[in-house]
Amino acid sequence: MSYGSIHEREGSVKGTNGRVQSSRVEGDGVDSENFTSLGGEQPEGPTDPKYEERRPVLQRIKQFYERNIGLFFVFMAQVFASLMTMTTRLLETGFEKKFHALQIIFVRMLATAVLGSLYMWYKKVPDFPLGRRDIRGLLVLRGLAGFTGLFCSYYSLSYLNIADATVINFLVPTMTAFICFIALKEPFTVKEAIAGFVAFGGVLFIARPTFLFPRHGDEDLGENGTRMLMADQPKGIVPEVPATAAQRSLAVLLAVIGTFGAATAYSTIRVIGKRAHSLVSVNYFAVLATVVSFVVIVVLPELHFEMPENTTQWSLLAAIGVAGFLLQFLLTEGLQREKAGRATNLIYTQMVFALIIERVVWGTTPPVESLFGSALIIGSAIWVSLQKSKSPTQPKGVVVDEEQSLLGVDAPTEVRED
Repeated sequence: MSYGSIHEREGSVKGTNGRVQSSRVEGDGVDSENFTSLGGEQPEGPTDPKYEERRPVLQRIKQFYERNIGLFFVFMAQVFASLMTMTTRLLETGFEKKFHALQIIFVRMLATAVLGSLYMWYKKVPDFPLGRRDIRGLLVLRGLAGFTGLFCSYYSLSYLNIADATVINFLVPTMTAFICFIALKEPFTVKEAIAGFVAFGGVLFIARPTFLFPRHGDEDLGENGTRMLMADQPKGIVPEVPATAAQRSLAVLLAVIGTFGAATAYSTIRVIGKRAHSLVSVNYFAVLATVVSFVVIVVLPELHFEMPENTTQWSLLAAIGVAGFLLQFLLTEGLQREKAGRATNLIYTQMVFALIIERVVWGTTPPVESLFGSALIIGSAIWVSLQKSKSPTQPKGVVVDEEQSLLGVDAPTEVRED
């Protein structure tokens, strides 16, 4: 804007009554009608309430989408996690031909390993595929510990309903804190210890060993030897899976060992820190789980690969691989976009999904003891997560796997420093 043109405009727009007349400044592209006299009404702007009311609806929808898309991704990850647990139990118990937990792990982790390797090759992830030489032993330990946790969790589904199996996974935060205290000399507070005792008390209510919970002959027992919450329960899509008290106790023990394996894997990740890209760590887990499950099935004579007999079984096996990949992808994308504190609270929706699936598919509801034990475990897990005063936001580039997602806001970030 030239100062000469302004002076020319001032001399030409004033009338006898002092009114501001309409004229356009040459070369400026500014219309004098857009100006108001001193003391006049100010135009509406972003701070004006009327402006807020007149914003287009599509703009508000876009802002809502941007604020909550990360939360939605984490929510959907929990949906796929619950569906994968349901599919696993159906393959292990829902047909005359039973699929062993090792075969299910092989199918799921093979899909994860192939897709993960292709992605890392395409993105040229640093140190792909083996990682840095000085931490390969830790990466192997991380993979084997993760496999142990996954196998114990899947095998326990042969005798545990998915609600009980799901809630036992929430022991991971307490187990991780304890392992880090023993192995890494990290602080383990009195509150965390109390939370641990309360959580394991919840496990006892879920396991219901006979020496603590004696049964009486006139009690209404379900097919799996547990009392039902409701006397007349509707039948589900598939029959309830029978299990003796001894089988149930063994399944709970394996599920607890599984949380120890997951916590060990997570503690190893903390030792590795930023020395390995997170995708390399996840891929070690997937490849080792695939190889170990294949070798064990081939070596042990009582185990062998079962071929699906119908479309339903083929579909369930395919769903295992797809759900596993989508769980990993959605969890990663969600925690990249959302604050950890808000997002990881949705991890506990798995319990709600598990109860719904249990009711719809098997027509059962966990007894009061299991519900009480679940409340103790989830409450303890939330209490441990809230002990830290700071809730750091996950930065871009973080890849979160299933063990980390259970740890809430304490989960350290893993960003590769190149």
